[in-house]
Amino acid sequence: MMTVYLSHGLESGPGALKTQALKGVAEKLDDCEPVVMDYRGIAAPQLRLQHLLGVLAERGDDPARCVLAGSSLGGWLSAAVSAQQPVLGCFLLAPALGLDDYPETSPTIQARHTHIIHGWRDEVIAPEPVIERARLQRLSLRMVDDDHRLHASLDTILCDFERFLRQCGAPTQYA
Repeated sequence: MMTVYLSHGLESGPGALKTQALKGVAEKLDDCEPVVMDYRGIAAPQLRLQHLLGVLAERGDDPARCVLAGSSLGGWLSAAVSAQQPVLGCFLLAPALGLDDYPETSPTIQARHTHIIHGWRDEVIAPEPVIERARLQRLSLRMVDDDHRLHASLDTILCDFERFLRQCGAPTQYA
């Protein structure tokens, strides 16, 4: 069983459009259990990170069987957790990289599979730090003609997410 942790952005919540749409994709797959995180009332990125790490520890999920997916601050959280404990996958939407007020501006993503989707017209998170992180680690990156919310790219995101989860769940050819 693969556990898929879904993390929403700073001013969003667990019922947000993208979070619920990603949950729907994970629910369709036999070997996936989605866990929708709720960070409402926790403003500081470091405190949200501690909360996510606490839930991972409390549930006892094997990081090697976990996919972390998130948007904006949720994307940063997913990347930050993977920097501390290697995970199966990171699926990052407009991840909040390159922001000075975050504890780590560009965490090294340690995931067997990583895919990033970012908008060229993102007015909140500049594309450059995201592109640079992808370049440095040679990570899969899809740039789309969209803004920070990525709502115009939802169909693309959901197709990529389903393909990503299937890739994460496929038997490893080279162990």
